[in-house]
Amino acid sequence: MKLIVAILSLVLLALLAPLAFMPSADDLAEAQAGLPWQIEVDANGRSRVFGLTLSQSTLGDARERFGPDLAIAIVTAPGEKGALEAYLGSAQLGFVTGKLVLTVALADDALAGMRDRAVKTEYMESTTRKATLSAADLATALTQPIDSIVFIPSVNLDEAAIQARFGQPAERIATNAHQTHLLFPDKGLDLIVDSEGKEILQYVAPRDFDRVRQPLRAAAAQ
Repeated sequence: MKLIVAILSLVLLALLAPLAFMPSADDLAEAQAGLPWQIEVDANGRSRVFGLTLSQSTLGDARERFGPDLAIAIVTAPGEKGALEAYLGSAQLGFVTGKLVLTVALADDALAGMRDRAVKTEYMESTTRKATLSAADLATALTQPIDSIVFIPSVNLDEAAIQARFGQPAERIATNAHQTHLLFPDKGLDLIVDSEGKEILQYVAPRDFDRVRQPLRAAAAQ
């Protein structure tokens, strides 16, 4: 009799053990929230993605959302005026991971002043420079609203996956032999499909989408 009870106990344990490792309802909800295709647009023409509202949420809000690993600096490529950016090399967005770059729009003189007061300037890839802000300028930067978001997913997106998640683009613009921009103006999304590299998702407020679309049209017409 004891042997039978022991066997039944082992069988019951085997049946119940997987349940102990099943994610909770809260864990499942968190894994399915903040995904790249979950874009909300408000009545003012702003969009909310990854828990941040473009043209409203600040870099401070982003740091609260993603933690202290969010690196903030002025990044300047050769021949460009540079930009105030926040970078996260491995962002967990729902069940999707990838690189995240948040950009702030600053007046040229304000940007130049921050770069002049930088505590350190170093080279990144190639000749692109990164200027680490002073403590005072960092405090100012954290109060500035986010102008655009770039996300580079760690997995490649094919056309079928893009259409299933984002729908049909309103416009397609090929800028070279391997890159095509899929434009979703109602979402404020420029999704760059690259046959030779990673896909890139650029988000702006839908009300500001022409500043993305018009340069692409001009480049394609040349």
